[in-house]
Amino acid sequence: MSLLGIDAGTTGVKAVVFDESGHQLAAAYAEYDFLRPHPGWAELDANDVWQKTQRVIQRVVAATKADPITAIAASSMGEAMTPVTADRRILGPSINPNFDLRGEAYLPELSVRLSDERLYDINGNALGHNYSVVSLKWNKEHRPELYDQADHFLLWSGLILYMLGAEPHVDYSLANRTLLFDLAAEDWSGELLGWAGLEREKLPQTTASGAVVGQLSPAMAAELGLQAGIPLVAGAHDQCANALGCGVIAEGQAVLGMGTFFTITPVFARRKPTDLMLARGLNTEHHAAPGLYVCFLYNLGGALVKWYRDAFAASERDEARDSGRDIYADLFAEMPSGPSSVLALPHFGPTGPPDFIADSSGVLVGIKLDTPRGAILKGIVEGIAFYLREVIDDLPPTGIRIDELRATGGGAKSDAWLQVVADVMGLPVMRPTVTESSALGAAIIAGVGAGRFDSFAQGVEAMVSFERTFQPDLTNHKRYQQRYLQYRQLWPLLKDYLRSLD
Repeated sequence: MSLLGIDAGTTGVKAVVFDESGHQLAAAYAEYDFLRPHPGWAELDANDVWQKTQRVIQRVVAATKADPITAIAASSMGEAMTPVTADRRILGPSINPNFDLRGEAYLPELSVRLSDERLYDINGNALGHNYSVVSLKWNKEHRPELYDQADHFLLWSGLILYMLGAEPHVDYSLANRTLLFDLAAEDWSGELLGWAGLEREKLPQTTASGAVVGQLSPAMAAELGLQAGIPLVAGAHDQCANALGCGVIAEGQAVLGMGTFFTITPVFARRKPTDLMLARGLNTEHHAAPGLYVCFLYNLGGALVKWYRDAFAASERDEARDSGRDIYADLFAEMPSGPSSVLALPHFGPTGPPDFIADSSGVLVGIKLDTPRGAILKGIVEGIAFYLREVIDDLPPTGIRIDELRATGGGAKSDAWLQVVADVMGLPVMRPTVTESSALGAAIIAGVGAGRFDSFAQGVEAMVSFERTFQPDLTNHKRYQQRYLQYRQLWPLLKDYLRSLD
């Protein structure tokens, strides 16, 4: 028997089938792009995404006929909502407020009507344009016919299962991304709906991750090549599914997602004081595993290494692509041992917590005529780690602790990169056997919902394993202590000047 985990991300959707020991049996992926009909807009063609989701499911189903799928769950990006009807028709595009600026117009009004502290007390987030509430308000004001015709606005994990035959629903972690969810009540907040001027009737039922929310419909079963009646299980926000797929279900554990952004996701059992979390720019969100919360520490990561590749090794990049070589392995092999002579301030785009700086720029310090390009790359890699270490170092007053990191994403394939992280942080970094952690987390959720596992802990024990642990090199860690102190001086020294340039 096998389990299907679907992961709908910002730029593509994956379907991965696992057996109940966590072995990957089949995987398929399809990309999609944002529509930008006007400057500052970012929408997904929801019908196109749904069609591609069906195709990747069909591909993995065809490859696993000998090991039938017994349950389905999905993880997905947060915030992007799609209007649908009661007869399962998609009515329009899915606005992604993380990349769409339309919602900024509503922030002054909303900020006056409710304090940041009160919003955080209820929802665990601070006001920003990157939440669903502002795209819902925009639809209500500028697309009133579509808004009135829609029976529900669904987030993507729930939308995929809804189209497969489930009841309209949203799990707690994704509901949190709307700014309309009450963390304590585990339901939509009447106060926040009134604050936003939105109707509860447009929102789906909230439910815990792992709850069965329907069965695969006969029509979709025939379309996809599956057995009708397969349990459809409420999934999770992709960051929470990613944590589950790395076995991060206890305090002290944290995911290090090494993608375009580097995101550290620690787990904690009790909500932390609002003032301490707001001061550090940290959110609070339900984990997929019951009784736990997560928050997100992040900044640009892989995007900076991609910039380095394109700026310093464009010809090698093209040659590697044509020959099938891994250009990143070649570039990382050029990095010197020990700390780099180059120090990088990784403000190449808007930063993450605690300050969300948008009026700065990237800085490289220490370049001389004899500086090899590998030292520049290592300085960038170290700067990414220094940024996140600074956030981690400010966690103790909150009571959130990080004892170990579990790495996923494209960057986790690099031994050299993981060793730098371990040396800078002074923490062990574990690499899972399965790097498709969000899809694996969704599969574990499916297994729990279908009764294949008695608990999330049992599902993790059965399906999550690790390939290698990178222990800190104590000599390098000591050397990095001095570089880290120098790094921490860069922004205070340069911020006024960089802001004047911006």
